[in-house]
Amino acid sequence: MATKGIVKGIVSNLVTVEVDGPVSQNEICYISVGGVKLMAEVIKVIGKNAFVQVFESTRGMRVGDEAEFEGHMLEVTLGPGMLSRNYDGLQNDLDKMEGVFLRRGEYTFPLDNDKLWDFKPLAKVGDKVAAGDWLGEVDENFQPHKIMVPFTFKGEYTIKSLKEAGQYTINEVIAVLTDEAGKDVEVTMIQRWPVKRAITCYKEKPRPYKLLETGVRTIDTVNPIVEGGTGFIPGPFGTGKTVLQHAISKQAEADIVIIAACGERANEVVEIFTEFPELVDPHTGRKLMERTIIIANTSNMPVAAREASVYTAMTIAEYYRSMGLKVLLMADSTSRWAQALREMSNRLEELPGPDAFPMDLSAIVANFYARAGYVHLNNGETGSVTFIGTVSPAGGNLKEPVTENTKKVARCFYALEQERADRKRYPAVNPIESYSK
Repeated sequence: MATKGIVKGIVSNLVTVEVDGPVSQNEICYISVGGVKLMAEVIKVIGKNAFVQVFESTRGMRVGDEAEFEGHMLEVTLGPGMLSRNYDGLQNDLDKMEGVFLRRGEYTFPLDNDKLWDFKPLAKVGDKVAAGDWLGEVDENFQPHKIMVPFTFKGEYTIKSLKEAGQYTINEVIAVLTDEAGKDVEVTMIQRWPVKRAITCYKEKPRPYKLLETGVRTIDTVNPIVEGGTGFIPGPFGTGKTVLQHAISKQAEADIVIIAACGERANEVVEIFTEFPELVDPHTGRKLMERTIIIANTSNMPVAAREASVYTAMTIAEYYRSMGLKVLLMADSTSRWAQALREMSNRLEELPGPDAFPMDLSAIVANFYARAGYVHLNNGETGSVTFIGTVSPAGGNLKEPVTENTKKVARCFYALEQERADRKRYPAVNPIESYSK
């Protein structure tokens, strides 16, 4: 029986819910507000009170509104059809939403239920498989998209039946697996995975060693980054962090590009939606958007959704890494993600750290960056997630907590200077000539 609760307190998007049963950390719940269900996540539990952060505006919410808990964490749906799509931080397909403005409580399915995919089996009946092993593949925008044993499966399974080559939808059963206890489990082309947990269905994760060509000569020559490595770009507003990320996305040797606009200004997100799809992939000659996923979360959206967007992007990146692909993940900007963490920490009245950021900010940043990397899969293939984030320190202060904590974990550091960026807008004036005039 699902746990239910009643709203007892509201502070912006931090809501206190009195529950009638067990709840767990990071569990998802829905709060009914005027007939609309708003998604929220448990971030703290004290006795019968669960503190939840709502991913939507809480305007109109009242004490006494009902909440129902789902029994699982925030999850993403993984399967063929994600490339070329525009998602929000909760993996809602933005192109399926009607109108110009996003309606509160409107959630859309991230994939296409009706599209037929040309399935080709890679395994055979009788094979022993485990979580993350490849059962077959489909063609997704000229990329081989592997259909894998769900990551949630534990232990070893035997393939009892497997579909022949043909066209199937994502919801059709393509394989039946038998576990060690003799129980049959059906597998489709899609699976779900909680975003706060790293996907670890690989044999080993060695230290990255192979250089990744970004196509930006200054980076590749002076301070190159490795495939599966991490880096970040700190700099004041207007210094070109987003432009540099776009240049790397276009030129880098990567199979998949994921752009996470985490708390970006609305005008920059609009530029991503309008200009990025027009870029031509220099490696294939086709549109770069064919191998790109955009996850957009603007700065005027609730802070809870801003935090979720970076984890959604990383989970999707790990999913494609499990297919043996090279994934490039760009996050802009992690400073606004940290600001969201600070805002929720302050509302929870937790002990503040430097500049009022959470005391565990360094651990949160380190754990997130650690999810990138180069891995050896169970079948001997390799995959990688290369992560490059931007940091927007207030006033260009590179000694502030977000920059300092990121420098501890990121392997590459590409700082942009305000003075150099201003030269293209304000040409230098000879002070002697100016005085003589």
